[in-house]
Amino acid sequence: MEVIKKGRTIQSLQIGIGIVDLIAKQGRPLKSSDIDNLTEISKSNLYKYLHTFTQLGILDRDKESGAYVLGSKLIEYGLAAVGHENVVDRITPYLQEINEKSLSTVVYSTWTHNGPMIIREFYANQGYNIGAQTGTLLPLLSATGKVFMAFIDEQITREWGKKELKKTPSEKINHLKEECKLICKKEISFAREPLVPSVSSVAFPVFNYKKQLLGTVTIVGFSELIPQNEDEELSRYLMSISKEISGSFGYEPHIETRINCIEQIN
Repeated sequence: MEVIKKGRTIQSLQIGIGIVDLIAKQGRPLKSSDIDNLTEISKSNLYKYLHTFTQLGILDRDKESGAYVLGSKLIEYGLAAVGHENVVDRITPYLQEINEKSLSTVVYSTWTHNGPMIIREFYANQGYNIGAQTGTLLPLLSATGKVFMAFIDEQITREWGKKELKKTPSEKINHLKEECKLICKKEISFAREPLVPSVSSVAFPVFNYKKQLLGTVTIVGFSELIPQNEDEELSRYLMSISKEISGSFGYEPHIETRINCIEQIN
């Protein structure tokens, strides 16, 4: 790894950014031994850089393999820089409307290497913040996770899906197959208290004109406020506004979608 030394620069900062750049360009998780082999940094200094970047959220370290990937903080920076197709800005008025209608926290999530991650939350006015925060990664059995499993290409979600399914009881896996079919048909997902007692969620996808999943809008709140099926009044409202949101990106409901999650769940 080459470090530029000329001019008025901070060499330690250059070295640190070089490590992040190396991980980004490799396009795969790297263990500290991999990074050590690709750089001329001493092991003691390398540990300090990796530990610092992990603490700051610049890098994430997988607990099982010990490998490093780009962290949630970099994703936040990237989204701020490119506007993420202006999705967040364009849907913010809808998030506010949904918040007022549902009296619950509303979040927007996008896909990352480590799974679905919240990048915007809204709980102003009458809504309650139940702890959903920017940077939070969401599991498969959440309403959000089910949407991503259903609509993101299987090759992209494969590793995340494998890890999540290992933690999922067999009886829930069988039920998940049927849920995926309904999610693809109805374009709405439900999760009854998947993480915290008394807290449930309902989610819907945001598509572009090719019916590619841009992200997921999720309503998270106390269970008595969250619908359990598509026949409830709030569900009907969400299914209507979801088409309005995706329509603003050129989506037309007649476009067919292959059911991805069925292929992953054996």
